[in-house]
Order: sequence, then structure tokens, then C-alpha cells
Amino acid sequence: MTENIPPNEHERLRTLEVQVQVLAQAVRALAEGLKEIPSEDADREKEAARGARLAHELLLPQGL
Repeated sequence: MTENIPPNEHERLRTLEVQVQVLAQAVRALAEGLKEIPSEDADREKEAARGARLAHELLLPQGL
């Protein structure tokens, strides 16, 4: 399907694919962290913070 795409456009397409994959991983990490709404339960609060941290760590290297 991508055989007819010029090299420069092929690179751009690959970059976009990688960014979409990273965004999906970040959303998944956030969703996991927020599965249960954090309340006064310290474990849930820690899990939400962990999900947010992981999402941030995934996005940072990609410049997103």
C-alpha cells in the first residue's frame, strides 16, 4: 500500500504512525490509572498518579 509513496512522504507517514502509537499507549496508561476514580483511597490515588506519570514519560521523548 505504501510502495508508491515518495521517500520523504514515507518518512513522514512512519513518523505519524509512531506518534499515534505513542499517543495510544499514553491514553491507555491514563485510562488504566483512572479505571477507578481516585477518592480517599491512597492506592487508587497512587495508581492514578502512576498512570499520569507513565503517560508523560511516553509523550516526552516524542516531543508530544
